[in-house]
Amino acid sequence: MNLGLFNMPLHPPGRPHWETYDEDLELMAYVDKLGFSEAWIGEHFTTQWENIPAPDLFIARALGETEQLTMGTGVSLLAFHNPIILAHRIAMLDHLAKGRLFFGIGSGGVPTDSELFSMDRTSGQQRDRMREAINLITSIWASAPGFKYEGQYYNAKLPEARPDVGLSYHMKPYQTPHPPIAVAGSSPDSETLELAGEMGWWPMSTCFLHDSLLASHWTAVEKGAQTANRLVVRDQWRIAREVFVADDSAEAHQLAYNGPLGTSFTNYFKPLLGGSPRGLDGLKSNTSVVTEDIDVDYMKDNFWIVGDPDECTDQIRNLYHAVGGFGTLLLICHDWGKDRPKWLHSLDLMAREVRPNLSDLK
Repeated sequence: MNLGLFNMPLHPPGRPHWETYDEDLELMAYVDKLGFSEAWIGEHFTTQWENIPAPDLFIARALGETEQLTMGTGVSLLAFHNPIILAHRIAMLDHLAKGRLFFGIGSGGVPTDSELFSMDRTSGQQRDRMREAINLITSIWASAPGFKYEGQYYNAKLPEARPDVGLSYHMKPYQTPHPPIAVAGSSPDSETLELAGEMGWWPMSTCFLHDSLLASHWTAVEKGAQTANRLVVRDQWRIAREVFVADDSAEAHQLAYNGPLGTSFTNYFKPLLGGSPRGLDGLKSNTSVVTEDIDVDYMKDNFWIVGDPDECTDQIRNLYHAVGGFGTLLLICHDWGKDRPKWLHSLDLMAREVRPNLSDLK
């Protein structure tokens, strides 16, 4: 099982953007040296907590700070992009990365992002745009001059080549046929992950689905794969979780509860998810749980992987067996402020003590 990061990021509103970007770049370099395999960088436009609107720019900068870490857009919100431009940007980034790049895609779930782009989230337009956009992007990457596309939302025509003056579409990705495509799912029996199985995309399960419901994500992937006669392997499955390790169990629980894990849930995640009718349903361990019961204590007892190295090893092993296996555990990144050295030490413990104890998980 591999280790990675999911850097949304999560910085409390009010911090200077440049300062948080510098910290996140330092974090990429740190986990690169620890041997983490990958890091996914979020994209949002109107969330002050998740303050990166251009993950491709961050990744381009981070490539120079790392040597082996593969980075992914986590995710590019396709409904808000011109797919022709994005096809060029991601292909160019793949060349800069020399293949150290994944292409995570999504439709966008934050209501104020949709408002900014004047899109009605209830109409299904964003999901339809995402599907059409990724179809156009991959078609452009695979096509020759003269290719035409006419869709519901997008039209494109690759101009005929002018070899006499060097005019032609030329921006193919570095990887063949393109960087691996991944898509995230949050709801039980996710239709998005069923689509991932159908299209051969990597499935990513966000940290907003209880362990008891996660198995439905792989079921959805397999269902989609069967319709397209595709083979899917669990090594491709990424699961995101909030993890904090300390030398002492009591310290780990205290720092998580009273620190950024508790703060971000109380001040950001719960109000954000609770704004939609079923936004918190995925967090419920069973149907008897009422929304009012979902608080920091509930998250600590039911979601977070927190403790000393032995405790965290056992919790990750239990998660692995509960869902039938997966390939990569993605650690959610938080802003630890003055306790940042403890966060870096947690990552060190994950790499040097926890991961070796899970080496039998294949």
